[in-house]
Amino acid sequence: MIPRGRVMTYGDVAEWLEEGGPRQVGRAMALYGGPVPWWRVVRSDGVLLPGHELRALACYREEGTPLRDASRSSDDHIPRLDMRRARWDGKVPGDD
Repeated sequence: MIPRGRVMTYGDVAEWLEEGGPRQVGRAMALYGGPVPWWRVVRSDGVLLPGHELRALACYREEGTPLRDASRSSDDHIPRLDMRRARWDGKVPGDD
């Protein structure tokens, strides 16, 4: 349900579901997340999922997800998510 161009953290998903915690969400995503847009569930620091950075980055760019440039000190030069702008609160327009 997370819209294109937006993300939720593992903790956000757990809170939204009102069950489990970030680790449980991560485990469920690792086991069953393949058929869903897995790149929209992210770490809270905006660092891209290790081992899947390039696939996720392609999806973020295609969807227009807000990114922050990698710092000059970053070894891999992979951007981070701009969590302030990309984070979705789980609210659907018109849902009160």
